[in-house]
Amino acid sequence: MASISLDKVSKTYPNGFNAVRDLDLDVSEGEFMVMVGPSGCGKTTALRMVAGLEEITSGTLHIGDRVANQLTSKERDVAMVFQNYALYPHMTVGENIAFGLSLRKTPKDEIKKRVANAATILGLSELLNQKPGLLSGGQRQRVAMGRAIVRDPAIFLMDEPLSNLDAKLRVQMRTEVRRIQRRIGVATLYVTHDQTEAMTMGDRVAVMRAGVLQQCDEPSVLYNKPMNLFVAAFIGSPAMNLFEATISDDGSLLQLGSQRLNLGESLYHRVPSLRSYAGRKVVVGLRAEDLPVATGEQKSDGTLVARVEEVEALGSELLVHFSLDATRVTGEAQGLDETDELEAIPIDVVGEGVARVEPRAEVHVGRDASFAVYTERMYFFDAESRNAIQ
Repeated sequence: MASISLDKVSKTYPNGFNAVRDLDLDVSEGEFMVMVGPSGCGKTTALRMVAGLEEITSGTLHIGDRVANQLTSKERDVAMVFQNYALYPHMTVGENIAFGLSLRKTPKDEIKKRVANAATILGLSELLNQKPGLLSGGQRQRVAMGRAIVRDPAIFLMDEPLSNLDAKLRVQMRTEVRRIQRRIGVATLYVTHDQTEAMTMGDRVAVMRAGVLQQCDEPSVLYNKPMNLFVAAFIGSPAMNLFEATISDDGSLLQLGSQRLNLGESLYHRVPSLRSYAGRKVVVGLRAEDLPVATGEQKSDGTLVARVEEVEALGSELLVHFSLDATRVTGEAQGLDETDELEAIPIDVVGEGVARVEPRAEVHVGRDASFAVYTERMYFFDAESRNAIQ
């Protein structure tokens, strides 16, 4: 087993495009690290640099105790699993799993032993004589993983291995992949664009944006303590509601559009730096689950009245899409510097948001609804830097 360490690793292409910038990331032995971010954020490029499929422009890559920058892919002793299974249709499952070992002239007895062990781990023992064409998508993905496992590599690299599966099977395979990785205990770097996949699978999750690492931490920390607007907006489903707001001069009220919410003293104990924002504009964040429909029994710091635009009934809950007269903010521009040309998504004066409420809540499309607001559950961000206020 080995660890992975990237120290100020960057990738710049001949045309000047910076795909990855000064990436610092450590994956411990046995750890399942997930890299997540939108398309073009640099996550796959980072993975390919670790694999030796992309040359590192600057910085240092360690695999175990070796500097790996100049090592070939074979010398790095890595195994990759891709989103495309690339199985040989004329070979059996067993032959597909053993293919890499056969190329290396591994003794037949050793091949048989390794294939049998991998098949047991993956639940493929009864399918070793089947052809790939007779397998389900999930079974084919397990065969592709088996081909990597039998090599007994130092590290695993996975590039969106579940993206070609249907939604139900992907949920099942998330658990399967995690179980297999825990059993093998090899450091794994897993790339996905699906933040739900990242949050449910990773020991830690590294959030990328425009080639820059935004935050790397345990899933619960990313969700509850995002360091900036991009992480706040990207992590969570539905996405966090983000609006421009202004704190009153005496710090007692939050002006959100035409509405005001009370800011209790306990909030300033939780977010002490917020005191310096009295009389200033901020960005306020509210998770969908923190906006219950207000009732007379609830004691909140105020209510937010919004027009109900759409209601999604999901059985155990309702997703209520609403609008109000506050400026909605996106996290799209976070992580970019002045040399970047990528612009933020235009924002509307009428802010759109979503609340997750209990299934029997009285809400009606086209009418106003009152949502209870607890400032203790609010998130605050600097309007200019877009970093979290703590």
